[in-house]
Amino acid sequence: MTVAFVFPGQGSQYSGMGKELYESFQEAREVFEEASEGAEVDLKKLCFEAGEEELTLTYNAQPAIFTVSMAVLRVLRENGFREKPVVVAGHSLGEFSAAGSSGVFTVYQGALLVRKRGEFMQEAVPVGKGGMTAVIGLQAEKIEEVLKEIKSGFIQVANYNAPGQTVISGEIEALSEAEEKLRKAGAKRVIRLPVSAPFHSKLMKPAADRLRELMEEMEFRKAETPVLNNADVKLIEEPEEIKDSFYRQVFSPVRWVEDVLKMKELGVRRVYEIGPRNILKGLIRKIDREIEVINVEKPADIEKVLG
Repeated sequence: MTVAFVFPGQGSQYSGMGKELYESFQEAREVFEEASEGAEVDLKKLCFEAGEEELTLTYNAQPAIFTVSMAVLRVLRENGFREKPVVVAGHSLGEFSAAGSSGVFTVYQGALLVRKRGEFMQEAVPVGKGGMTAVIGLQAEKIEEVLKEIKSGFIQVANYNAPGQTVISGEIEALSEAEEKLRKAGAKRVIRLPVSAPFHSKLMKPAADRLRELMEEMEFRKAETPVLNNADVKLIEEPEEIKDSFYRQVFSPVRWVEDVLKMKELGVRRVYEIGPRNILKGLIRKIDREIEVINVEKPADIEKVLG
């Protein structure tokens, strides 16, 4: 069976995530410790005790999700999980977890990187100036047409998540105008998302520039397994390619539909979703129901796949 590992992004965080894993496995406790040192934040406290509001702040959500994903992965590997992926991928932040799973950087480095990425993204646009909206039940091509008509500010597609499930990102006035026009164009649902900034839009360019400066100081290694990236739907392995992908991903759309179709093209028939919740499972099923998706997050999931 040809296998891929995928890693979730923001939106998959919840208060208490990783707690059972931490209590059950020494390997998980080690990951939490390494990540807390790297991010300079107590990730145990953040994941287990913080309320939803605190955990949703992007500079908290990013290291928290990354840590849980890395903890699950280490527990699997140290306890005899033998299936080797032909490719690894992630949704937005999850691309950093994918690279971490492939040996590009340590847990310490990865936690530092995503904590800073979150801070840079939050600081790029003042709170209340930009946001994101999910558009359900309208094809991406039609959404792109509507966005061309928006005159009140900057707006673009941020996430191609699944057929009929797209996210747009931009300035608040432009979002409000687009939401009205998209409803008129036939969207079933138009939902303003509880995020604090217009992620994956050109408005994030200042954050990308700061991230690039930080990455220039860090040593990345060649990926042991190719990483399928969000910005170009390309397989990348070389350190400089990965840094460039991380840089452009901050202000480029997440092309998740194409990523999943590319995995299928590579022969992938089973995907392990490694980390909190099972959001990617839902998206992958909407894209191609032939791909089997197994979510691994809790001790019971780990026992099942190891068994």
